Amino acid sequence: MTRTFRRTSAAVLTACLALSVAACGGGREYTVPKEACGVALDGKTLDPFLFDGEKLDVTGGSLIETGTSVQGACDIRVDGEPAVRLRVDKVDKLYDPMAELEAFRFANREKIEKLPFSGLGALGDRNSMVSTACAGPKADHLVVHVVVGDQSGGDVAERRRNIEAFTVDFVPKVKKALGCTA
Repeated sequence: MTRTFRRTSAAVLTACLALSVAACGGGREYTVPKEACGVALDGKTLDPFLFDGEKLDVTGGSLIETGTSVQGACDIRVDGEPAVRLRVDKVDKLYDPMAELEAFRFANREKIEKLPFSGLGALGDRNSMVSTACAGPKADHLVVHVVVGDQSGGDVAERRRNIEAFTVDFVPKVKKALGCTA
């Protein structure tokens, strides 16, 4: 083999390898939604739970237009894998997420100390639950559940901060969409 042939072969192999890595390099090939489940979303607070993939889907119904139903739920999925599950229950009273009956929902449950709205909240390693007054035409009180998928990034402390940030941004938007006055 000549020296030129080896150099040319090495260059071609390097170029092929670079192209194959770029083609399989991942990334997000989808657009982060500004609205899902009938509620406006903040891309900055949603972003930590979205992972690389080709397609983002929102499955389930609207959290707001649930007709006579007392519950609405929907999932945000990337390539079929769950990223965020959102659920809103219309209830008749304020439920305490720190009550013993709610403990099964959480891993490492802690109270959300300073909600920027009236209500009670709890945070776990992969979820949150907030109970708040509504006093609107569709509900007296709401319980909002946020559950993130297994692929959400970051360590546990970072994920918990991100879940809390998403929750305190999301709950007032749900209340506004439902016409809550309290």
